[in-house]
Amino acid sequence: MEPEVITVGLDGSPESLAAAHWAADEADRRQWVLRLLHAWILLAAEAPHTPADRDRNAGARAVVRRARDEVSERHPGLQIIEDLVGAEAEPALLGAAGDSRMVVLGSRALGPWESYVLGDVSLNVVGRAKGPVVLVREAGGRAKPPRHEPPDGPPAPEARIVAGLSLNGPCERMLGFAFDAAASRGLSLQAVHGRPLPVYAYTPWGLDPDAATELTKEADAELQDTLRPWCERFPEVPVQRTVLPESPTRALVQSVFGAELLVVGRKLHRPPLAPRVGPVAHAAIHHVTCPIAVVPHE
Repeated sequence: MEPEVITVGLDGSPESLAAAHWAADEADRRQWVLRLLHAWILLAAEAPHTPADRDRNAGARAVVRRARDEVSERHPGLQIIEDLVGAEAEPALLGAAGDSRMVVLGSRALGPWESYVLGDVSLNVVGRAKGPVVLVREAGGRAKPPRHEPPDGPPAPEARIVAGLSLNGPCERMLGFAFDAAASRGLSLQAVHGRPLPVYAYTPWGLDPDAATELTKEADAELQDTLRPWCERFPEVPVQRTVLPESPTRALVQSVFGAELLVVGRKLHRPPLAPRVGPVAHAAIHHVTCPIAVVPHE
């Protein structure tokens, strides 16, 4: 049986190098193959033994070589495939997604007015890929570690995998990815669900605490039922349920602090004029600093 492949997209940026490190850690942990893919539309066909001073692809090779040298230093036994593709980055990555367990991309930590502008390759690949896409922030050339509180603040939450669930439709692929990620790392899984309170939970003098408590209990029971088959399949993974009387977006952003990985879902088939990435995944991509796995589902 052929080994599984993780593909990382490289463009020579610090963000893509951080993605390569994250993907190498993941591939080494699971004994999979790491594919380093660099797409360059001007890639030239060259004869073997082309002199270095006439190698028109020298820059493209250097992008892949640097990533390979860095990840090989930390993972000397890792099987690595170097892949130079003469195409635009987006179709090359979408093609690679078809035979990869996941695609890993670097994502820029830009300001609020410029982050993830429409047309960004990473966002387009996230919205169109038929398999999981992981976005990794950059921090000094390496995957950004979980953030911690200052020494005089409250203790930092334990490392864990966080999964955001809507409970409005099938989420098996997303939960399978999240539980598998937690099991492979020996971490717990925090399942987060946000549900805004309906109008009748509010009174002229404020929130009705009894109504809020009852509705939260109902949502927690639904979440427990959804998780039960996966808890039975992965008994070694401790699971924490978090239900908040908030919008799904706010609940997720509030709960992900300190996580090692956030897993969110994306509908595979959306109406033609609808955004390819839903509001929860879009908000996570904008505001969350830990690596984010976006998993498409029916």
